[in-house]
This record gives sequence, C-alpha cells and structure tokens, in this order.
Amino acid sequence: MGIELYALDGCPYCEKVHDALSEAGVDYETQWVDALHSDRNEVKRVSGQRGVPVLVDDDRGVTMAESEKILQYVDQTLA
Repeated sequence: MGIELYALDGCPYCEKVHDALSEAGVDYETQWVDALHSDRNEVKRVSGQRGVPVLVDDDRGVTMAESEKILQYVDQTLA
C-alpha cells in the first residue's frame, strides 16, 4: 500500500509534511480528512487519535502523528 498522509486542507502543519515528502521524491497518497474532529473516524482508527497530519508507512509498519516527528522521519528514513 505504501505511504499515506492523512491531512486537512489548509492545515499549515500538513502542508509542511506535503512539501517535505514532495521534495524528498516520496510517492504517497493523501487521505483528506473532515474539518470536524468528531468526523475523523478513519484517522482515529489508524492512529488512535483524531489530529492531523498522520503518516502511515505500511512498508515499514510505521504510523505517526505530529508534524515535527514526521518531518524528521521523512528526512532520516524516506529521503
């Protein structure tokens, strides 16, 4: 399945992660989420919480939240 990014349109933290993935040449699929936290059931299912961004790397068995951690992961693992 590869890499998926759960993101909210207009979220500056999500945009930073999008930019980092693109700059690193990483192929990924974006799953756009609802603005209402209560409607983010898919995010909660994969990550245990409803905040975004959330990165899911199925190839490595990694799921993580918080943009700074994701940016570090992209830089150290995916780039």
